[in-house]
Amino acid sequence: MKRPRPALIVFCREPIEHQVKTRLIGSMTPSAAAALADAFIRDALAKADSVHPARIVIAASAPDGADRSKYFRRLARRFGAELIDQRDGSLGQRMARSLDPFSSNGALLIGTDTPSLPSEMLATSLDALRRTGVVIAPSLDGGYYAVGVRGAMPPIFTGIRWGTRRVFDSTIARLDRADIPYTMGPAWYDVDRWADVMLLASHLRMLARSRPRAGLSPCPATESVLVRLGVLRHDR
Repeated sequence: MKRPRPALIVFCREPIEHQVKTRLIGSMTPSAAAALADAFIRDALAKADSVHPARIVIAASAPDGADRSKYFRRLARRFGAELIDQRDGSLGQRMARSLDPFSSNGALLIGTDTPSLPSEMLATSLDALRRTGVVIAPSLDGGYYAVGVRGAMPPIFTGIRWGTRRVFDSTIARLDRADIPYTMGPAWYDVDRWADVMLLASHLRMLARSRPRAGLSPCPATESVLVRLGVLRHDR
């Protein structure tokens, strides 16, 4: 019997100036960086909705807690999502805590820093959880943008040096040592630094030339912000 589609968890932080996308500040203003972070979240949730998971969950980090955040409560209503709080701890602890309540039936956790990721690639990783206990999708900076678990939590969320270029390799090594089968999702690029923003803008410009009509952007909210900031100009 075919297993049901897993839950999809969007793991994100409230887009407050000086607290998000700080590596972009200097190349853009704090308010512009926060606007871009907000667009990334909205695009991630819209993409999550488009692949029809069993449920959408927002795993949020907010100064006064997710439940008190007007920003996240509004998004949860808009997308019909459940809202949970990441709470304190390392990145690995917060990811494991977000996955754990949903892992028995399968849950895929995604970040929001891959706005141009095609929906089809997200669906590929989500569907892979029907066949295997762990799915991990690498990002080109050496980390990963998605991790999925079905069943017992694997030993991949502790003892990892987060924020380094070895995160993905270290995680795979942990899975291999524990003899845990896994499926690798499609690789994609993160947008963390100014050079990444330039890559994203070039990519969106290329896609705009090739798509048959308007409205087919992989990240319309992000594209709109980049146009407003003057970072993205489509050819006429």
